[in-house]
Amino acid sequence: MTWCINPVWPCALSGAVSALTGFDGIAVVIHGSSGCYYYPATLLHRDLHSTFLVEQDVVFGAGDLLREVVSAIHGRYKKVAVVTSCVPAVMGEDVRTHLEGFDVMLIDSPGFLGGFEAGYREAVRGLPLRVAGDLPEVNVEGINLADPFGRGNQREACRFLASMGINPGVMFCLDSFDRLGAVAPRSISVNPDLNIPGKGSLGSILGIDEMKRTVKHLADTVDGADPETIEKEIRSVDETITRASDKYLKRHDPPSVAIFSSFSYARFARDTLKRYLDAEIVFCGSRSKDPECDAGIEHIVSLNGITEIIRMTAPDLVIGSSFEQSLQGSFAFSGITPPLRGSIRLASRPIAGTEGLLGFMEDVLNASMDRRKKRSPGSIS
Repeated sequence: MTWCINPVWPCALSGAVSALTGFDGIAVVIHGSSGCYYYPATLLHRDLHSTFLVEQDVVFGAGDLLREVVSAIHGRYKKVAVVTSCVPAVMGEDVRTHLEGFDVMLIDSPGFLGGFEAGYREAVRGLPLRVAGDLPEVNVEGINLADPFGRGNQREACRFLASMGINPGVMFCLDSFDRLGAVAPRSISVNPDLNIPGKGSLGSILGIDEMKRTVKHLADTVDGADPETIEKEIRSVDETITRASDKYLKRHDPPSVAIFSSFSYARFARDTLKRYLDAEIVFCGSRSKDPECDAGIEHIVSLNGITEIIRMTAPDLVIGSSFEQSLQGSFAFSGITPPLRGSIRLASRPIAGTEGLLGFMEDVLNASMDRRKKRSPGSIS
């Protein structure tokens, strides 16, 4: 499977671990090798536990080792979650029998299950949720710790709801384990790639048209929701970005753009740049394989393929991750996809909501103008 061996996108195990570690009170045990532990540990910067399987465990069995690891931490946390990797799945061990006597949540999420999103959804489906149908709150979906915009998206979504007089419900997945006992029946999303089917989604706040539709759905569905303030804000943001973009276009041609990201972020970048900069999208690629992939968004997880696309299209602007940024070329770059290395990121910046839209366009315009300055006659390269 390409997602198991290609470096540009994490596998299902990392997605499951990202979802579970977002809830304070859950201890995550990765039942796998050291590589299965260290990748999500460095990606998420959270405390994790592991069985660190080696060859002899594959030959003689790893049940006793798993019980030993779980026993050492059981009782110290409100919940222990064991996430299985490819190794025990291929071994065919009945992991559940080894965990008898422990109150443990078992998430079967080997890498060959699929990509990051598949593991994330599998983990959320395994959470002990209790939906309270009478709660007037609205949950937020699509948050994950691997996303450089995850914490910013959480805060922006809370602000977005509060501006309409709506109390935010559970944050999937950046919240407390205790909150899972009272989950609201309705949600909005900051990243539809990570939506959980059947959770009553009222829409997304990723992109301006999506925000407008979601505000309407919230106003029609949630008692007491007042859309006036956020609608005014959305109009103001639209006008602000339009003015800045028109100013750029008076001096420069619309940029040619190559986009590489997860599906929903790629679609957001494509639609936003076409709307405000009349951009020519020379390629729009999705690392995740979305069943709703529309025409114009191609599934690509090959680093060699990405390199060839950038070489052949020679875009003015590349949207992506450190993988794309590291490729040779004179393009401007804006990062929206992990990993984003080589820069210090301290603030909790969103990409969803009005603040996320402003931040994205600000980065794009600044990167494009900086490229122009470097290429202008007399500049020092």
